[in-house]
Amino acid sequence: MIALVQRVKHARVDVGDRTTGQILEGLLILLGVHTSDTQEQALWLASKCANLRIFPDEEDKMNRSVIDHGGDVLVVSQFTLYGNAIKGNRPSFIESARPEVAEPLYEAFCEALSVHLGKKVQRGEFGAIMDVELCNWGPVTLHIEQRNSN
Repeated sequence: MIALVQRVKHARVDVGDRTTGQILEGLLILLGVHTSDTQEQALWLASKCANLRIFPDEEDKMNRSVIDHGGDVLVVSQFTLYGNAIKGNRPSFIESARPEVAEPLYEAFCEALSVHLGKKVQRGEFGAIMDVELCNWGPVTLHIEQRNSN
């Protein structure tokens, strides 16, 4: 499972003419689910994202989590994170989990993250074509991957 975590000043996701999720300061997380991912990985990754110390403290050092900062989180599913373009010019997505596997793990990740934050996690719409707008703060972007050893 991959979380591409971006610290943002604000972020929004639209599907067609409606906004499905919107936040001010916090994290925008693009989430990719691998074919071998499990519920345990989703829970581990949610905890990791909630507790990442990437927000500034009083001395402007990255020492506070989104929880400490009081920020919000917007999670967008993105199967293309497991795209492989090593061969040729057209990416292969065979490592991306199929929707019937990926969606429950996306939901588990969002629910676990919501528990850690003590508030609702904003979301995109699973499987939809989405427009994502953000202002990356820093910029700060981290790639966190948790994979099965199998």
